[in-house]
Amino acid sequence: MRTKHYVDYRKENEKFLTFLRIVATGCLVAGLYGIIHDQLTYTISPEYYTKFKFYQFGFADEGSEVIFENPRLYVSLVGFLATWWMGIPVATILGLFSLHSDRSKMIDMAMKGFIVTMIIAFVTGLYGLYEGYTYLAHQPKENFGRWFIPDNLVDFKSFIAVGSMHNHSYLGVFFGLFGGIAYVGWQKGIMKMKQRKEVGA
Repeated sequence: MRTKHYVDYRKENEKFLTFLRIVATGCLVAGLYGIIHDQLTYTISPEYYTKFKFYQFGFADEGSEVIFENPRLYVSLVGFLATWWMGIPVATILGLFSLHSDRSKMIDMAMKGFIVTMIIAFVTGLYGLYEGYTYLAHQPKENFGRWFIPDNLVDFKSFIAVGSMHNHSYLGVFFGLFGGIAYVGWQKGIMKMKQRKEVGA
């Protein structure tokens, strides 16, 4: 009896450690996603960073524009700092939905669900970029009361488009999480069907 309790405790402990591993990996993946995302948006609108994001993240305190010798390094820092923390709630939720006695299957389901979430977030962000270029950028500056619009902005259209992409990307994570959960549920359903067939056989 004591041995059984020990085995059960050991399994639960291993499951918990696997869960922590999923969350840690989720934070890393989210941070890497942020780096890639921001490298793309910096290419579209450098001013979004040199006149806004670099100040927002405390890389400079004053001035009309931040000019770094290696700006893409700071863009990567902005991207990572802006997104790594989103890995905590997303990976936690997907990890809970992926709970399984087989640790490798648990990690596989959670991480693939995470990838589904990131893909949906990225596609939603691309829609935001499209909407920014085709609609928002043609609106008068007065319509952006809640946005920070630098007075010395040169490329207004690209700045607005990138801002729209960033906003939609965060919204996309919310939508993507439902997609990730649906994927995990689908995978669990497939595994249950296989188990039933094996038992029936």
